[in-house]
Amino acid sequence: MSFSILDITEEKDGGKSRDKKWPWFGAPIYAAAAFALFYAAVLPSFYSYPKMLYQSEEALHPDEFIGERAMRQLAEYSAIGNKMSGSINNEVHTINFLLREIQKIKDEARLDLYDIEVDTQYSSGGFHLWGMTISYTNLSNVIVKISQKSSDNENYLLVNSHYDSEVQTPAAGDDGVMVVVMLETLRVISRSEKTLTHPVVFLFNGAEEACMLGSHGFITQHKWSKNCKALVNLDSTGAGGREVLFQTGPNHPWLAKYYQASVPHPYAQTLAEELFQHNFIPSDTDFRIFRDYGGVPGLDMASVMNGYVYHTEFDNFKNVEYGTYQSTGENVLPLIWALANAPELDNTTAYEKGHTVYYDFLGWFMMTYTESVSIAINVVVSVAAFVCIGTSVYIMTLDNGADAPKAVVMRFAIIFLVQAGTLFVACGLTLLVAVFMQGVGLAESWYYGKWMAFGLYFCTLFFAFGILPATYIGYSKRKTNMKLDQTIACFMHAQCILLALLCIIMTIMSIRSSYFFMVGIFFYTLSVLVQIVLKLTLKKSYFVTVHLLFQLLPFFFYTYICYATLVTFVPMEGRDGPESTPDIMISLFIIATAINYAGFVIPIMHKFRKPKIVFSSFGVITIIFIILACTSAGFPFAKQLAPQRYYVLHTQRTFHNLDGTSKQDSGYYIQPVDTRLHELDDTTFKNAEPESWTAATCAAEPYCGLPLYSGRWIEWKDSARWIYSSPPVIPLNINLTQVSKDSLVGNKVRYEYNLRASDRVMMYIDPLENVKVTDWSFDHTPLLEKHTPPYLIYAIYSQTEEPLNFWVELEHEESNTDGPYMKLVVSEHFQYHPEHYTEDYKEFLATFPDWTYTTDWFSALESWIV
Repeated sequence: MSFSILDITEEKDGGKSRDKKWPWFGAPIYAAAAFALFYAAVLPSFYSYPKMLYQSEEALHPDEFIGERAMRQLAEYSAIGNKMSGSINNEVHTINFLLREIQKIKDEARLDLYDIEVDTQYSSGGFHLWGMTISYTNLSNVIVKISQKSSDNENYLLVNSHYDSEVQTPAAGDDGVMVVVMLETLRVISRSEKTLTHPVVFLFNGAEEACMLGSHGFITQHKWSKNCKALVNLDSTGAGGREVLFQTGPNHPWLAKYYQASVPHPYAQTLAEELFQHNFIPSDTDFRIFRDYGGVPGLDMASVMNGYVYHTEFDNFKNVEYGTYQSTGENVLPLIWALANAPELDNTTAYEKGHTVYYDFLGWFMMTYTESVSIAINVVVSVAAFVCIGTSVYIMTLDNGADAPKAVVMRFAIIFLVQAGTLFVACGLTLLVAVFMQGVGLAESWYYGKWMAFGLYFCTLFFAFGILPATYIGYSKRKTNMKLDQTIACFMHAQCILLALLCIIMTIMSIRSSYFFMVGIFFYTLSVLVQIVLKLTLKKSYFVTVHLLFQLLPFFFYTYICYATLVTFVPMEGRDGPESTPDIMISLFIIATAINYAGFVIPIMHKFRKPKIVFSSFGVITIIFIILACTSAGFPFAKQLAPQRYYVLHTQRTFHNLDGTSKQDSGYYIQPVDTRLHELDDTTFKNAEPESWTAATCAAEPYCGLPLYSGRWIEWKDSARWIYSSPPVIPLNINLTQVSKDSLVGNKVRYEYNLRASDRVMMYIDPLENVKVTDWSFDHTPLLEKHTPPYLIYAIYSQTEEPLNFWVELEHEESNTDGPYMKLVVSEHFQYHPEHYTEDYKEFLATFPDWTYTTDWFSALESWIV
């Protein structure tokens, strides 16, 4: 059987025939062509944005999103500066900005068609999240409801974004872009004569960065919350760019179908959803709160470009991708209109039918179907692959010269084992390089220059995918009459079978991302089917031509996903914590995407002469890149563009003893966020206390006596640095007053306290041996679920001078009537008061290199034994 479009000449060599190969220099041309296709099709698709519409053109574009207006609004929003919940900037200036823009919209709205209601909400409450028990007071939201006068429908669509920010950042990308997109969407709807069956509630959320408290206050307390039946949540993990749909439902497949039908620039992946829900992404969104506390299904979308500036001062107006406004607006506006007119909104429980599988193809179009349909597709495509491959091998047995059918089948079986070993070795070798890079302190060399990942991990994978089959082909070529094209086809068949088995296993495990492998299997099966038909009809199969034509679309698809994954996840790995394994994570992402096309594209290179040298060149490139990682070219951090992150807290600590004495010290608590902990050991950290200090402090005090500010910091505390220093200036000292101590029946004692401190407080409650907390005034989740102490309580206030009143009830042994019963630790955090920084603190911060970024504030901690 001849599979090649080319005329193959045979030459005798020891009585055996073999194919004449193509010139060796064709291999680099072939590789260059693959790169050219990537740069010509994939990158332009990923960075494709629609033309900006300007206010001067508004009359020509009725009912359309005007990107320029949103851009101008973002400039004003960003100029307000940092907007932390509780600050004047957030609670006064930003709210005034929103109310002013909303009033402009009302002034120009078709009030003959619409009712527009505006409400400023201030909420207080509490719940449990991320290992913390949370209490909040007087946090703000700005809420707008627009409803058509001709409709009295009481089922609403909720649209949410947040206007508050993290420490130091003006939050232009996270989440100012989405705020102005919502404003412009509201404006366009309010002037349109289009039908709006269901009212739309626009929630401008004032406390997302503070543990998603604004959304909790709305969904648990606001008068409109019970009417909200579906959600569109808009957030960001970067500075604009295309927004990805990365969560739907849960269940409710109809939501994704409306996205598919209405959004002109789709960017959506079930793969991203499952990665997010399995904690591969170090962040969260309000979507969780609306889902868990309101039972509201929805769509969760976030812009992901330039994640390096996320939660830094560089998340400013000038760094927002220019195409963001029009692109996001043209997606959000029709989506809101479509969902607001969806009949499913009137009875969402009737459409709660399983999960959804969805994915876009280069932003050109989108596929979406239910999980049950996905199972059927995966099984049918995989079975079809087995049938087509079996037929192809059968045809080889009929047209293979002197080789007997049994010999063909045996050779295919051996090739399958070789390819299975190749897949295993390729994945293992790629992971081994990642482990090596981390082990020798060269992790994240790809962090700023993503091109480093190509040499380190892609080339390693390509090397293994080529060299082992090339070795087998060279060893066995004189032992078979099977033509080279047939041997190459057998390797591809084996790869397809392996991917199909993986697809079926993932389908059985209810992993919806199994579609990721199905796409490649589908296109390869089509190519084999076409080759079979051509062979049976024209007596030729045109193997190389047919195969490569059918590999174009999957090559685009997988390289697009791979590039999008690197763009999204590489910046995230710089803030995933000092205990993370970023190189392993990135290498896994590369493996998961690259094996889907490498096993079908790399084997064609066996057609060229000197294949072992060609494939060995990939290994040489890997070695070169490892060497580059040791030089300045592989240094992962860059000033402003990709800095290494640290939290730096100027801290004063006071430890009160049981006898009334106390000990006080002060220093800089530095919490690295990145894995390359050694970079500053000889400079900024040269006076840091040794690890033994941290271990001793951790043994003596809850959470090491450090002013932790997040549940994630609990996992990071072992990498903390402490440098003794002069004390910070504390504008409001911790004032904890014991209001009462009451002995209760059942060997219980109840303490009641009154606390005055800054607007952000962390408390640790650590019952002593043979004592347990049985009740308290906070959320009861840790007690009901029997969490292991110490307990972490987070309290935040906004624009109020009322103290925090709380009580704790403890159960003790009958003989222990006088105590002590627990350690109570209070730390207060001053996160937006740089005017109180001491000169020593400023000088210390200046010792950090310009390729680092410090998120800094000052704090005080006091500990009591009671």
